[in-house]
Order: sequence, then structure tokens, then C-alpha cells
Amino acid sequence: MPPSLTRVTRRHALLGAAAGIVVSALLLWWLLPLREPGQSGHVTISTGARTGVYERYGNLLKTALHRDLPRLDVSLTGSEGSWDNVERVATGKADFTIAAADAVAKYQFEDRPGALRLRGCARLYDDYMQLVVARSSPVKHVADLRGLRVAVGGDRSGVRLIADKVLRAAGLDINRDITPVGIGIDAMPKALKSGQIDAFFWSGGLPTNHVNVLSHEFPVRLVEMGSLVKALHRQGESSRYYRAAVMPADAYPAAQRGEAVTTLAVANLLVTTDRTSPELTEAVTRTVIDSRDHIGTEVHAAQLVDLRTAVYTDPLSLHEGARRYYRSVKP
Repeated sequence: MPPSLTRVTRRHALLGAAAGIVVSALLLWWLLPLREPGQSGHVTISTGARTGVYERYGNLLKTALHRDLPRLDVSLTGSEGSWDNVERVATGKADFTIAAADAVAKYQFEDRPGALRLRGCARLYDDYMQLVVARSSPVKHVADLRGLRVAVGGDRSGVRLIADKVLRAAGLDINRDITPVGIGIDAMPKALKSGQIDAFFWSGGLPTNHVNVLSHEFPVRLVEMGSLVKALHRQGESSRYYRAAVMPADAYPAAQRGEAVTTLAVANLLVTTDRTSPELTEAVTRTVIDSRDHIGTEVHAAQLVDLRTAVYTDPLSLHEGARRYYRSVKP
């Protein structure tokens, strides 16, 4: 082969190799954001009472976010429940939270600080109102609680909010007609077993672990509340977010003994504000939807997160970042 042709061939080979390196570098530059998610910084998620469903969900969501957004530092902070959570996010003390729709609506109706900045990311799962009594209790209806000691949750909890409304719908005043006991779900079962209270209200996904464990350790019943839905709706304002629902017979088999119980339900929402960037909100919303099956193995209610209904975050407007996510997965 002539020397000149050899030099040309070598030059072409070198140029080809250089071009290949450039193309490879460009491909790596383009693909790396997929491998190393760009969201970074720090976010705080307000969860709920110790050992409650909100706290368990928050811990599992934190793990999922670490997997999907490894450069994002996520911290969790406990709370008394929905009302506390809404206030924390609205006032900038947390970036994301879970809260029941009735608590969000009440916060907006009362025009509390930061209410106009609240935005929705996803409708998650429903909370079911649960009124638990000893199996030997004479209480058959909410009105039968008159004169009894009843655990109604902390002052800033969603349980307290709905318990007040349910009692009113049954013709009772929470401060005059019962003895309200302000403890959370971590203390309610023990208090009922020991006779310190006669009943407790709880609002949570099905099944709630504390109630399930109690039902196997102590004979209990669940009291129907579904008959109060019309009276609740007549209260107006945030009460319109409650609807009649049925706890299936297998929610708490030991307590229900094959019988379904009519009750009340309200949707839980993933909440943020317009302070949170669209990019971060889109990424967090994506993780929430993508991780529902994994989280649902431990928090069974999370299995009910449905992409078809997640977009309906009434009473909150959908955050622009969440809107981007739902558009990206629309068939």
C-alpha cells in the first residue's frame, strides 16, 4: 500500500475515533440526567401522630424519594394530624404533607395564613371514620355517647375536627355532652382496654394497625356512622367533603365478625404550596404514584392511589408541577 494512502487511512481512522468519542460524550451528557436526577436541596414533609398511618406513609415515601431523587435531602416532622399539617405547609414550616380534604377546606374557609398559597399534588386514599367501643358497651349509635368519656384526638388533629362535626350531627356538644379526652391513636387502644375511656374516634385508612391489633387483644365493636351523612352535610362548609361509606367485613375481622359497617369517609390529599418549584413537585408526584404498590405492602390504603382519580384535588387547585406529571402520563 502506498505510504500516502496509509497516512490518509490513518487520518480517517483517527478522525473517526475522535468523532466516536464526541458522540459518546454527547450521549452520556444527554443520558446522565436520567441516571442522576437533577432535583437537589432539602425538603420537609410533615407526617402525623407517632406510629399512625401518616407517619408510616411518610417514612416509606422518604425511602422512595431517596431512591428516585438521591440528591434530594428529605426530612420528616411529626404532627397532630391534618389540621396541624395544613397550617405547617401553608406557613412555610414544611414543603409537603398529607391532609384530609375537610381540614384543607376549613383552613381555606377561615382564610388562615397562607391559605391562598396551598396547592394539590394528588388525591391519595380515603380516611374512614371509626368509632370503637368495647363489645359489651351499650353504645349502638353516636348519640349513645352522651355522658361518656370519649377520646377525640389532639386539638390540632383531623380526628378532632371530624369528631366535633359527627357529634354535632348526632345532637351532642363535644364540650358539654361528653367528656372529651385529647389523646392520639398511639394511646387510645390502651386507654379503652384499661377502662380509662368508654370509646374512641379515629379517622384513618383501612385497616388501621392499632385498631386491628386491639381487636385481637380485646373484644371491640365498630359503631355505625353512615346514617349521619345528611345531618353532616346540613352543617355546610367543609362538611360537604364527607360521604357515606362502608367498611367491608374483612377490614377488622375479629371486631366485625363478618358484618360490614356503614360509616363516613373523606379523601386524603398530597399538599404543597406555590412556593415549591414545578420541577420538584412534578418529581415528587411521580414518585408518589410510582411507589403506590411498594408502599401499599405496608400501608394497605396506599394501594388505592389511582392515577385516574389522583388529579382531582378539590378543594385545592392542582400545582403546575403536578399538572405537568399527569400530562406526561396521559395516554
